[in-house]
Amino acid sequence: MTTIVNLGVKIPSFVSKKDLKEAVKNLAIQEGKVLKDLSLVFTDDEYLLEVNKQYLNHDYFTDVITFDYSSFPEVSGDVMISLDRVKDNAQSLNQSYELEFYRVVFHGVLHLCGYKDKTDADIKVMRAKEDFYINRFVSRETIEN
Repeated sequence: MTTIVNLGVKIPSFVSKKDLKEAVKNLAIQEGKVLKDLSLVFTDDEYLLEVNKQYLNHDYFTDVITFDYSSFPEVSGDVMISLDRVKDNAQSLNQSYELEFYRVVFHGVLHLCGYKDKTDADIKVMRAKEDFYINRFVSRETIEN
């Protein structure tokens, strides 16, 4: 089951909660996993900075933090996303906010599926997976909204 939570922010109007839940469920299935309990938590820079400091001892802004409670083959966890950071990253990368939003969501869920992004090789695989799921799910949602 996927729960969508907004903490102090408004979820973008282009987001269909139903479609987003279906996309992350299908992502997990495609990766050979079973989606059990997933929380997608949307918040702002300040809130996520405090989480980053408290739980990871990092004193900097980030777009996504993933807390993994998975037990193979089940996927469970919290994906916390700063919409402030997603907007800023979209601008600096010359991407649409919508595209960057979905990239970050899929990135967090891919972490729960076991993908890493610490080495160049890991980053290359992660980007390919993000692109795959964006191409598979986002274009449909974009057309519908």
